[in-house]
Amino acid sequence: MNVPTWVLLGFAGWTILVLLVGVGIVRWSQILTGRKKLNEFPADVPHGGARYRRAMRAHANCVENLPVLAAVVVAANAASVEGALLDALAIVYLAARVLQTVTHVALEETPVAVAIRFAFFFTQIACVSWMGILVVRAAG
Repeated sequence: MNVPTWVLLGFAGWTILVLLVGVGIVRWSQILTGRKKLNEFPADVPHGGARYRRAMRAHANCVENLPVLAAVVVAANAASVEGALLDALAIVYLAARVLQTVTHVALEETPVAVAIRFAFFFTQIACVSWMGILVVRAAG
């Protein structure tokens, strides 16, 4: 398997880990200790502390961005596009994704924290865009 495909799998695993650790532990601890019922977590009503809400948003952000990377990786694989630059961009993408999520969950939403988080997000956008350009140029 090539590096971008491993990165895609890593991103999928990270998305699941964020759900389980950031959201699942909080919910299941409340359910199993009788403090909440299974149906007391409506998606359209804010609940939980600030860190929990940031974890929920960080997970949603992973879910929103995973298909974009998946489309580029699938296209690269379909066109048999490979190379050191594509690999490096994929690795940087995943590192920026993990750092964005950690920043999102761990830091309160101050202007500095949001700027740091945005820098990691922008890095991902730059990487996946560049990857897409590489695929189009090589396959075209």
